[in-house]
Amino acid sequence: MAKILMKGNEAIGEGAVRAGCRYFFGYPITPQSELPHYLAKRMPEVGGLYLQAESEVASINMVFGAAGAGARVMTSSSGPGISLMQEGISYLAGAELPCVIVNMIRGGPGLGNIAPAQSDYFQATKGGGHGDYRLIVLAPASVQEIIDLMQDAFDLSDKYRNPVMLMGDGVLGQMMEPVEIGAERKAELPEKPWAATGRLKGKEKKLINSLYIVPENCEAHNLKLDKKYSGIKEAEQRWEEYRTEGAEMVLVAFGTSARICKSVVDICREEGLPVGLLRPITLWPFPEKGINGLIESVKSFLTVEMNMGQMIEDVKLSANGKKPVFFYGRAGGMIPVARDIYNEVKKILNGGAA
Repeated sequence: MAKILMKGNEAIGEGAVRAGCRYFFGYPITPQSELPHYLAKRMPEVGGLYLQAESEVASINMVFGAAGAGARVMTSSSGPGISLMQEGISYLAGAELPCVIVNMIRGGPGLGNIAPAQSDYFQATKGGGHGDYRLIVLAPASVQEIIDLMQDAFDLSDKYRNPVMLMGDGVLGQMMEPVEIGAERKAELPEKPWAATGRLKGKEKKLINSLYIVPENCEAHNLKLDKKYSGIKEAEQRWEEYRTEGAEMVLVAFGTSARICKSVVDICREEGLPVGLLRPITLWPFPEKGINGLIESVKSFLTVEMNMGQMIEDVKLSANGKKPVFFYGRAGGMIPVARDIYNEVKKILNGGAA
């Protein structure tokens, strides 16, 4: 299959179209503005709808309406915009509505800057809105994986009736790489008998709802959701291992940080240093099975993140105190440099504190 050169943000849009998405509601914000720009042209070509909302709050509620009617629908933004969407995201999760939300992270907090970061990890994986809910969170590390994971995002969303977030950063959004697009999979779109598409005479009334005034009913709904989340946690953990055979130290990194860490691992291996990499592909559910599979053979873990230390909490929980977990990170839009990560690895392997 021939490859074409695509920018990451554009690949998100094309991946969504190929996955059968026909509705996009959003509001432009750097560094993901190429995505809505791409879909503004692409959606009409496939009979879809692109609509620039008046705000991120409006766009996420438009997503709620389209999802409730059974459509494959998405929105996208970056950190401050995703913050504004949190109430709507909680509503979507509470009403069990499938949709895809893209966050191409920029430096924060507040307005921050337009440089790439990974500082929205807590917001995505711990639930930035109110209530006990979870998003499935996918973290691509290449433009090709963006294309592939967009298909998976819509499929997982429909399978579990749950919002899915694809989370990248400004580097992934702006870089260009050759990709294989593949064929559109229209025939695989599932039926949605629960969708509110109008009541036919004599048919059951369909309601989309997350409001449970009676506490006992609200608790029952939370227990139902928790059972679903437990099933997702068991079935959908995804990760990549790179040169972990015989590794005494394993770097843990996702997205752009993982790309840099692969280079560090190669440098270390060339020098005879037993270092490998575990790259989470699902940030939630976090791939604790991958960590557990390495616990007995490694001596330590080093998380590398473009933030002040967020994923490290999940690595520590997965390691459960059995092995030390160290951290190296850059924040505010600064990108880790391979040389500095290498120096941190050498320091830890030589018995120094990280």
